[in-house]
Amino acid sequence: MKTQNIISLLIGMVVLMVSTRGYANDDKYLEAMQKNIQSVYTAKTIEELQGAVNSFERIASAEKTKWEPYYYASFGYIMMANREKDGAKKDQYLDQALTAVNKAKEMVPGESEVITLEGFVHMIRVTVDPASRGPQFAGLAMQTFGKAVALNPENPRALSLMAQMQYGTAKFFGSSTAEACGTLMKSLEKFDTYKSDNALAPQWGREVAESMKSQCL
Repeated sequence: MKTQNIISLLIGMVVLMVSTRGYANDDKYLEAMQKNIQSVYTAKTIEELQGAVNSFERIASAEKTKWEPYYYASFGYIMMANREKDGAKKDQYLDQALTAVNKAKEMVPGESEVITLEGFVHMIRVTVDPASRGPQFAGLAMQTFGKAVALNPENPRALSLMAQMQYGTAKFFGSSTAEACGTLMKSLEKFDTYKSDNALAPQWGREVAESMKSQCL
């Protein structure tokens, strides 16, 4: 009986140690991610964004089952492309963003936030040369945002980016912006009610949506 008690105690200690180690790793992962997410949100330069992206890529290499590092690496590359003036360099950043998105999609193919980023990549492609790229990438962006909304109608980022594409397209063709403004208002409603159980869920997008609202008044 004593031997059995000792064995049971040892097994219990091992289970506790493994469990505690797992929580510690999760805590460390969350801490590292939250720190770098804040960095990518507040970065002012391409260099600062690159530093955050490098950190996300290191985390992704260590945490092979987590999709969030790839998501935020992609977001960082998109922000770098958005700041870049040179078209060729902009495309390079977008290529890297799409690579990261595809890695995240392999893990969570039905995640609306990841699909939204994929659409965001297509959207920024248009800005390199709107006249020649608009017909291909504007439609592709809209299609992808539509898929993201279908996967999660509560996703305010998908709706906000869709509204931007609708507005830009309407202005380009000199048509009514009513549909774009309707989508925008819906996105702002979703920003007010958006909730997620994921501590690393995206929080970006509201400021741009708010700034666009003045164009719909």
